[in-house]
Amino acid sequence: MNYIQELRSVVGTRPLILTAAGVILLDAEGRILLQHRTDTNDWGLPGGFMEIGETIEDTARREIFEETGLTVGELKLFHIFSGDQMYYEYPNGDQVYNVIICYYSSDIAGEIRLDEESKELRYFDIQSFPENIMKTSKVMLGKYVSEKTNSEADVL
Repeated sequence: MNYIQELRSVVGTRPLILTAAGVILLDAEGRILLQHRTDTNDWGLPGGFMEIGETIEDTARREIFEETGLTVGELKLFHIFSGDQMYYEYPNGDQVYNVIICYYSSDIAGEIRLDEESKELRYFDIQSFPENIMKTSKVMLGKYVSEKTNSEADVL
């Protein structure tokens, strides 16, 4: 049983504050890799929750490898996201206020492969994101696109 499962066995679906890493993975054309998730049936940035004893950078690299099969070299800090905009309720009722440390990287090696958390992994141009993007990823992608294009961005 992992850390979050242990917490959930005590607190049920009540809101938890959890630390996570997200990574904006960029290909050579500047497109962003998104994951079509099996647990929520929407698209989002690859990443996940920190385990006990991990650094956030280790979390980012572990999650990227687990979810995509890719190995990430240099991670560049993009932004730390927290607060009400990072609240999420999973389809099973679990509630979380995420603190997401978001990185970006184009230093990627390996071949994309699906795991049990992914229906599909695909690179998207910033003008052509899918419609059903997870709320927290919308916030992160919106900030990234607005900063890269120097204009307000409405990801969806």
